[in-house]
Amino acid sequence: MGKNVSPLGQLNIRKSVLGLTIGAGAVYLLYKAIRTGMKCQQPLSTSSPTCIARECLGPGGRTWLQEDLLPRPSSTARTVWVGCLGLAIERERHGGDSGELRRLLNSLENRHDEYTKGMILHNITRCVYLLEAEASACTPDDIMLVGSMLDDKDNSVKIQALNTLKAFSGIRKFRLKIQEHFIKVLELIATIWDSELHIAGLRLLNNLPLPDFVHPQLRRVMPALMEILQSDYHLAQVQAIRLLSHLAQKNDLLYDILNCQVHTNFLNLFQVKQPGSLLFEVLVFAERLSEGRNTPHYRAVKWHYNEQSLHEALFGEKSRLADRLLALVIHPEEEVQIQACKVIVSLQCPQDIRGRSSSCMTGHPCFNSGE
Repeated sequence: MGKNVSPLGQLNIRKSVLGLTIGAGAVYLLYKAIRTGMKCQQPLSTSSPTCIARECLGPGGRTWLQEDLLPRPSSTARTVWVGCLGLAIERERHGGDSGELRRLLNSLENRHDEYTKGMILHNITRCVYLLEAEASACTPDDIMLVGSMLDDKDNSVKIQALNTLKAFSGIRKFRLKIQEHFIKVLELIATIWDSELHIAGLRLLNNLPLPDFVHPQLRRVMPALMEILQSDYHLAQVQAIRLLSHLAQKNDLLYDILNCQVHTNFLNLFQVKQPGSLLFEVLVFAERLSEGRNTPHYRAVKWHYNEQSLHEALFGEKSRLADRLLALVIHPEEEVQIQACKVIVSLQCPQDIRGRSSSCMTGHPCFNSGE
């Protein structure tokens, strides 16, 4: 600073220099952000099938896919992907084809590490949900390509593949092709104890029609489904009970379900402290089992159940199910109350006299006017 400059003037000069420095830094950061964004968008204008996310490089040439995008993308990479997908959605809305889903599927055919395959499948899933026209234009070969990922050695890739198949199952023309993987999905659920895989696999199965040819395999995996139901993973429990409720409506599977071995504390699933969503599904399951065992077709056969079977836990002489149901009749959630009452009615009224349900209810102590 010059000697003739006053202290106040020197202070103003320092502030100006500091402002210029900060401004230059901000401009530099903005330049880097724009440059990175341009790099990420380059594949959109090329015919390369390489995944967009694979080409977005971070500092030092590091790909975001390898460290940031799975299972939780970094904010920068997430912004880039959302921006690219937003452009694709906008093009489709105006009648165009972004080609984004096709590029991702083509990229999946290349050799990638497990992390990258998982990210590509994750992005394909998003595209199927958001780019309806492009998803409908896919082929059965694309479904088989995604299905082949179920054989990958990495569980995270299997989970992403299950999620992608679930997305495609929303398109009617692909359902039969996806059904070809039904037995494979059941095998994964029964042999790998991973709650995320259970959730993804069961969601897929619950979204598909149940083909008759898988009934033998379903009998073999019934114990695994029952174990998942009795686990501590709420989302997996809900998906398992939904599948079991559907199976309970199949005459040739009902006995296999009822004779399936359960834990001694199985009725804990009917406790008030359970989440309302799980309680409701468990009560629906119990109602369908009760209705099934009361049909003339089922009652015409004298069935034998093992002592630790589901049948004995729910309907055996020593079962405490009635006490649990009475407690649920005053549950805070109305749908749980109603469903508990339905189970009580089904326990008292065989299917062939269901038309006289009013007399059944008045004959049951639960419905006596004095109680």
